[in-house]
Amino acid sequence: MEVTVSSIVLSLALVTFLTLAWKALKLFWLRPKQIERCLREQGFKGNSYRFLYGDTKDYISAIEEARSKPMEACDDTVGQRVMAFHRYFVDLHGKNYFNWLGPTPRLNITDPKLVKEILSNYEVFQKPTITKLLLTGIFTYDSEKWAKHRKLVNLAFQIEKLKLMVPAMYSSCCQMISKWEALVYASTKGSCKLDVWPYLSNLTGDVISRTAFGSNYEEGKLIFQLLREQNDFALQRLQSSYIPGWRFLPTKTNKKLKKIYNEMGVLLHNIINRRIGTLNGEDGDNDLLGILLATNLIDNDQRKPGNKKSIKLTIEEVIEECKLFYQAGQETTADLLVWTMVLLSKNQKWQTLAREEILAVFGDNKPDFDRLNQLKTVTMILHETMRLYPPAPALSRFIHRKTKLGGLVLPGGVEIFVPIMEIHNDPEIWGEDSKDFKPERFFEGISKATKVQGIFLPFGWGPRICIGQNFALVEAKIALAMILKRFSFQLSPSYVHAPSITLTVQPEHGAHLILQKLF
Repeated sequence: MEVTVSSIVLSLALVTFLTLAWKALKLFWLRPKQIERCLREQGFKGNSYRFLYGDTKDYISAIEEARSKPMEACDDTVGQRVMAFHRYFVDLHGKNYFNWLGPTPRLNITDPKLVKEILSNYEVFQKPTITKLLLTGIFTYDSEKWAKHRKLVNLAFQIEKLKLMVPAMYSSCCQMISKWEALVYASTKGSCKLDVWPYLSNLTGDVISRTAFGSNYEEGKLIFQLLREQNDFALQRLQSSYIPGWRFLPTKTNKKLKKIYNEMGVLLHNIINRRIGTLNGEDGDNDLLGILLATNLIDNDQRKPGNKKSIKLTIEEVIEECKLFYQAGQETTADLLVWTMVLLSKNQKWQTLAREEILAVFGDNKPDFDRLNQLKTVTMILHETMRLYPPAPALSRFIHRKTKLGGLVLPGGVEIFVPIMEIHNDPEIWGEDSKDFKPERFFEGISKATKVQGIFLPFGWGPRICIGQNFALVEAKIALAMILKRFSFQLSPSYVHAPSITLTVQPEHGAHLILQKLF
């Protein structure tokens, strides 16, 4: 029998096709069904796996239905709207459920002991790199690199560094307050109706710009505008049906995402290249970028900009850390401020108590770092706000190999879902008044606010706890102190209570308040 080139090519093509088909079958059908059996054997309930799409359609339908109507303004049990997909599966299967994100199973875990175990072991329960996930949808992880990054970025949030950032925070707050005062003065009533949400969002973006890039913060603001665009596109992708390989196609959205990614890279490269030569200049290393670059270039306690061997992070890694600083700090702090103002609008007693404390501590002086720690009432209010409206309503972790969790044995390829918002509203943890706004529950500190210690999770928990939590609280206290000294506020009749999840918990229709000038 004569063997021809065409027959060889055809045979190779057939073998390649069969190999790829077999791998696809295992990835998109056999493996999910195997994991499903394993989870059911351990008492978890969920829908049967549906090829490729899983529960994506149910997920989207639950979100759309919840967003179709607002909530009562007095209702702070916002999980039913913010985490509508979660409530849908809990109502259907109970707390011990799993659902499907395409071919990936997601397992709901609320038991405090298991949650602590998950969050304390970053080697096994891994987290994707957020900026790459938003752009590509690919989960990437490197424990050694993560530990190195965290050690370096930690330097930016040491107490002495935070003290140096306070003037930048104060300057940004002054600009916003001046705009509000002008609007009030322009009104003949001595008050004005205002959607404070965009102002607070711009405020925290301005603070991040100043504290990340120092004198280059105007350029930093351009980068952050691009990041916001990227977030909008990423949200659309996360809420659409899962189609394998779709992110690689030259669609309009994918092209725009790539363009934004490249533009941010160019802008940051330009800033970094100019900054490397001025680390010993007047800018110093008092902002995030300066700290990252200065630490990278330290060799035997001497900065040597030309010595590549002393660089601990690549320029690309520095860029990713700057992006992450914005992602983690800008929106979350804006969320904290807006929901604090909404809650204080509905609870005037606590607004008055906070104002009296601020006037007693600062008087007519500028807010300063040392006296911020004396704001006990303000701290209680901020903690209670984060309990009811945690910026990130849930945490996700991913396991790649067979893992023991408590009495469970989980197969690799499972995503763990920790619903923070539900845990923060659990009466078994917080008491029968868990759904009420009661800052006094934090009077003796976080450790005594719950029946189960270590389960207050607005910043996460364990070795991956947010290293920017002190930064966020300092910024929030300064902003709130300056706002309460100059204004009283209440809900406007036009306020629509519609908390919504984008990447964080935000007011879908803004936060319309009535501001009254005090001094």
